[in-house]
Amino acid sequence: MHHPKTDRPGRLGRAINVSDLRAMARRRLPAPLFHYIDGGSEDESNVTGNVSAFGAARLVPEMLVDVSNVDLRTRVFGRELSMPLFLSPTGMTRFFHHEGERAVARAAAAAGTCYSLSTLGSTAIEAVSAACDGPKCFQIYVMRDRGLTREFIQRCKDAKFDALALTVDVPLPSKREREIRYGFSLPPRITARSLAGFLARPRWLYHYLRTPKPMLANVAHRIDQGSRDTSSLIQYVAEQFDPSVTWKDMEWMIGEWGGPFAIKGLLSPADARRAVDIGASAVMVSNHGGRQLDGALSTFEALGPIADEVGGECDIILDGGIRRGTHVLKALARGATACSTGRPYLWGLAAGGEAGVRHVLETLKEEIRLNLGLLGCRSVGEVSRRHLAGV
Repeated sequence: MHHPKTDRPGRLGRAINVSDLRAMARRRLPAPLFHYIDGGSEDESNVTGNVSAFGAARLVPEMLVDVSNVDLRTRVFGRELSMPLFLSPTGMTRFFHHEGERAVARAAAAAGTCYSLSTLGSTAIEAVSAACDGPKCFQIYVMRDRGLTREFIQRCKDAKFDALALTVDVPLPSKREREIRYGFSLPPRITARSLAGFLARPRWLYHYLRTPKPMLANVAHRIDQGSRDTSSLIQYVAEQFDPSVTWKDMEWMIGEWGGPFAIKGLLSPADARRAVDIGASAVMVSNHGGRQLDGALSTFEALGPIADEVGGECDIILDGGIRRGTHVLKALARGATACSTGRPYLWGLAAGGEAGVRHVLETLKEEIRLNLGLLGCRSVGEVSRRHLAGV
């Protein structure tokens, strides 16, 4: 098998928006992996609803404002970001491109924004810290083995991570029908039936066969050396998810960490209030990208009531559905401090590695900058409810 050609900047340059990169990713990835990124639970109403919810809200621009200089800088988790958008945690990123989390973290640092590493990442906490000198957040769960949770917290402290984001919307696994339909598994199963589909993606297959197999790098040491294949690790982590977790566990973890702390997966104003009351410094308004409870509120629908409840008391981050710079502006107008995004950077990664992630961030940053000026605002802090109609 010959070595595939490397990505050329000119090819990525033909992607003028996030949707173009999604199409490129679809052409690069075997079908099960693309549909894992693209899909959600059951009818996937929240996958589409997170995006479409922005359409009902309309921006109200103000004219004759000097917007020759537009400032996108924002503070999140106590760190200054170059724009009000950062990267959400996504699991097992190396399956979508052999450079994985390191490439994403480097791209985020180059763009001056925050990278979030998943507990289920395929690169270790320490390796991400070595690759990324920018702001970093670690997405964590409360595990049955509290010793493992304590270990993660200490490792993040030692690796100089800036924040923890505790995901709370996975008390039980959801039914993801698209994954069943396309035969998704970790690790990918290359069978007689699926071989043709993998051979149709030679660049991906070349790197998958030539590089060390991805694994859940942050828990690999927890099981015996002889059984450290990906499926064994995934089973181990699945058994660690604790459906009995309550707010008392959250309070314990906030105390253990002692720094910027977000609770991710909230859609209820009452839950946002509880989060602030127990000491969370940020709430992430999220429905897990439409991958958990189908038919729940979209992130933008949930944002307004949560901002009305706890606005000004903590960072409020909208996570999910961001495809355009105007989506970010609408979220800011409705009370968000910033937004985070997952699928778009995975599409960029699959399409072109680190250069693809940079292209996503540059594209969205330029859309935010241009449309902030068109809105008549000179800085992120000037965006307010008066710039939004229809909600």
